[in-house]
Amino acid sequence: MSTSLPIISGIQQIGIGNTSVYDTWDWYRKNLGMDVPIFDEAAEAALMLPYTAGKPRSRHAILALNMNGGGGAEIWQYTSRVGQKPEYEIQPGDLGIYAAIYKSYDINRSHRELSESNYCSEIVSYIGDRKCFYIHDLIGNQIVIVESDDWFQKGAHHTGGVYGAVIGVSDMDTSIEFYSKVLGYDLTLQDEVINVPKLWSKSDQDKYRSVIITHKANRVGAFSPLLGRSEIHLLQSLDRRPKKIFADRMWGDVGYIHLCFDIRGMNELRGLCQEVGSPFTVDSGDFDMGDAGGQFAYIEDPDGTLIEFVETHKIPVLKKVGWYLNLKNRAPEKSLPRWMLKALGLNRKKE
Repeated sequence: MSTSLPIISGIQQIGIGNTSVYDTWDWYRKNLGMDVPIFDEAAEAALMLPYTAGKPRSRHAILALNMNGGGGAEIWQYTSRVGQKPEYEIQPGDLGIYAAIYKSYDINRSHRELSESNYCSEIVSYIGDRKCFYIHDLIGNQIVIVESDDWFQKGAHHTGGVYGAVIGVSDMDTSIEFYSKVLGYDLTLQDEVINVPKLWSKSDQDKYRSVIITHKANRVGAFSPLLGRSEIHLLQSLDRRPKKIFADRMWGDVGYIHLCFDIRGMNELRGLCQEVGSPFTVDSGDFDMGDAGGQFAYIEDPDGTLIEFVETHKIPVLKKVGWYLNLKNRAPEKSLPRWMLKALGLNRKKE
């Protein structure tokens, strides 16, 4: 029995704006195992005009995966201008993507091996008996490492890929409804008022409503076994008026620029987003990024945080021999064989 469209197959990647694409990838490759490039391409971002001050901008982007499972990192650098950093210190609850969440199958090992990062907190409680800790990447982006039992495989690296994101919101109930209706996060794991970790906040007196959501059903679709489950941590400040993280800056500037989902059924998704009052703001039609191709679109969550959708039509399995996978005529709910997904690891960049 076929699954109705649209299908959300999982978090495909989180976009990371930076000023040195290869240095940034090198850090994520060595520290978080993001060592399998899906594409590595310099081109012009001509379709993102609503978020690039109305002008096409040149950029260089690398999409890299961790073959243990989870979403990828799209490491993104302007080449026609210098990516701008925020002019103030971002605080928890500020509107946008505050932190990326990565998963670990051995939290103590991950903590030990990442203890020399730019910043590394102590191990603390996450949800129930699950633990987590916090680090910074090389340009100061917040990263949460959480315990997870959801894995495509357990390879040599102790972490997997992107497991979710911490997103600042202004109206929690409105945001919960959006992430449930549009993205299928229909199960609440936590809903409570908290003080955030000292790493995040200047004050240990500030109160936040913290809601962690996931999806009841397992995801389906071509890449669902690799992308796996995910969790979104929504955070609303109760004591101050939050700022917008990308106010007066462009998409692609330094920081977390979007959260991207792998989907099938772009036409059906377009209709759904229109119905819930979040219409597509960017709609690519078919695109070709050299090594990968498909269709992408963007919407905004209720606070303007950018959500990207990608429907993949072509992906490299083994570029050295010209082995590319065409997904256009495949049953949308059917996952690729595990051996074929594992073959993506043949493109791994080694030391």
